[in-house]
Amino acid sequence: MKLTIHDVGHGQCISLIHANGNVMLWDCGHDDEYRPSVFLPALGISRVDYFFVTNFDEDHLSDLHNLRDRVRLRSIFRNKSISADQLRALKREAGPISPAMQSMLDMLGKYTGGPLAPAPEFPNVRFRTFSNSFGTRFQDTNNISLVTFLTVHGTKFLIPGDLEVQGWEALLERPEFGAELADVDVFIASHHGRESGYCPEVFSHCTPSVVVISDSEIKHATQGMVNAYGNQSTGISFNGESRHVLTTRRDGTLTWNFE
Repeated sequence: MKLTIHDVGHGQCISLIHANGNVMLWDCGHDDEYRPSVFLPALGISRVDYFFVTNFDEDHLSDLHNLRDRVRLRSIFRNKSISADQLRALKREAGPISPAMQSMLDMLGKYTGGPLAPAPEFPNVRFRTFSNSFGTRFQDTNNISLVTFLTVHGTKFLIPGDLEVQGWEALLERPEFGAELADVDVFIASHHGRESGYCPEVFSHCTPSVVVISDSEIKHATQGMVNAYGNQSTGISFNGESRHVLTTRRDGTLTWNFE
């Protein structure tokens, strides 16, 4: 069994491939040379059992229209508080609807059934999701990101999408969210490690071993958060070095193998 944070530039794509062949996938961002619609079939994957949409923005969904042509997505986990019509209206404010976004809107209309039956088995895997509601308090896509706590063989990952400070603060109002934070080992930085996603209050609830940033090369001052995140983690040994922060832009695709 292995969990992989794929190097898709400024975007996100995370896969969990169980030893029994069942698959979870978080987002399907891509770059020009590395597409989930290509690398997943190359790994022999023709079916994803659980597809998680952490954020309804292009960089998290950019390969969706191609992926759906080549891989069967059996079920979708997403923030259900926003409708297809509301999402379409938001995206039209920014310009034309892209093929990937149109595919997402199509899925919101079609994937309306209940849990898969029989449920796919993921032994030694546990997950729990949280999100803020779209409406009066939040009318943007970042702060309604779907946050996943994922535990694999005792290692706990946090996958928070593009949550920003206000969104973190809203979720921290829920005691059960703070409780889930307490034993996070691998903290994937929200909003690709950008300054707007860094909430110091979160780290009063957890001290991860390592923070992971999925992003492209540094072009903006808001990307310079490695030291801030590094001060919040205890560190791990990685390729012979002591590291507090791993980044796809420096380290490439990152994989955790579990026996």
